[in-house]
Amino acid sequence: MFSNVCYLFGISLEEIDRTKNLIAVINDRHIFPHAKYRYLMRSVDENAEKFVLALKVLPSDSIVRYREGDFNEAVFVKGDGNTTPATPEEIIALAKRKYGVDNEVTEQKYDESAWSDYLDLCRTFRNDGSAPSVKELQNEEIISGDGFAKSGFVMFRNEYDGDDTLISCRLWQESRKSGTVLDSSRFKGSLAAAFQNALYFIERNTKTGWKKTEKGGREEIRSYPREAVREALVNAIAHRDYSIAGTQIDIDIFPNRIDIVSPGSWLLPRKYEEYPVGAIPSIRRNAIIAACLDVANLMERGGTGFQTMVYSYSGYPEERQPVVMAYPGFLDLRLFDCLYHEKDQNETEEDNREQWNEEQKKVLEFIRQNGPAHVKDLQAATRFKSRAQFLKEVLNPLLESGVVFRHNHSGFYRYEA
Repeated sequence: MFSNVCYLFGISLEEIDRTKNLIAVINDRHIFPHAKYRYLMRSVDENAEKFVLALKVLPSDSIVRYREGDFNEAVFVKGDGNTTPATPEEIIALAKRKYGVDNEVTEQKYDESAWSDYLDLCRTFRNDGSAPSVKELQNEEIISGDGFAKSGFVMFRNEYDGDDTLISCRLWQESRKSGTVLDSSRFKGSLAAAFQNALYFIERNTKTGWKKTEKGGREEIRSYPREAVREALVNAIAHRDYSIAGTQIDIDIFPNRIDIVSPGSWLLPRKYEEYPVGAIPSIRRNAIIAACLDVANLMERGGTGFQTMVYSYSGYPEERQPVVMAYPGFLDLRLFDCLYHEKDQNETEEDNREQWNEEQKKVLEFIRQNGPAHVKDLQAATRFKSRAQFLKEVLNPLLESGVVFRHNHSGFYRYEA
């Protein structure tokens, strides 16, 4: 006699991670358009060491292809609870279709007031400070001939409420994802607003310094060239794979670098390092989103974004040059801090011991031991009760000397002696 009881043995977290990675690789490399799916995990033992992993695949609105190599595809049509092979006629029709999550004509009529964020973006970055006309948007196929917005252009609409435009930003105290997060923000909605907000987050959490000129003045130098930051973020928005549900663009600012990570595999046939410096061919995953950025003068059709990043770092050593790292399922654009110096802080502080008074030495020691610190914490490490007196006698001289830098508007200060 058989029992109706079902025993679940479960799998370990390590096996779950391997399974998730396998699914992501298959979906990214072989299924197009990419399947949208969600995971659900439940422990099956009291110690929470074994788990059941459930995978829910969401319905697809279009024909899905399983690709093995360049010339071997299996085509399936999603039905009610089943998936059937496509007929030869359906395959022929499929070959004539334009695929892409951003290239479908929607039922939303273009209205300038509903796209004011995008128009403001265009006015900011276009050389003549103008906004594009309806005719220009039609010529670029961003809106249809009768004035309806393509799906990619809808993502630039003011009131767009999809989760697929999410950009998550974090400022880390250490050079890896551990320890204290000093600042964080999550931006979504209109791609135009998310882009501007992410730029501002980077701006206020990276420092500006100065160097003396031959005439005795001061010249501004930045941790990251503006052009490199802008191009890296534009490329992440333009080339990310918006069909992968539950993903986002991640911006992580570390003491020595910025990582801008976007979902989606590397589309070119060769690895990044196999191409000549500044000569990356242009392949557009999202034609309409790229066209919107092109109209805003943020992305050129020639695909010169990578070249711009490289050129903006000209004059810096090889170890500071931008890096593109392609992994299964995502792309990491890494920019290095031009003002960062890896020095023995103890030795450097010893060299400067005679230069600073006791209260300034307390501030330097506090930052050296704790990393970037807020002004109120620096003041608390000294005997000063007055903020104005602390700034005048302790912090401002350190700032003017260049031994301490401020993370722009964030209120955090970092020791750079």
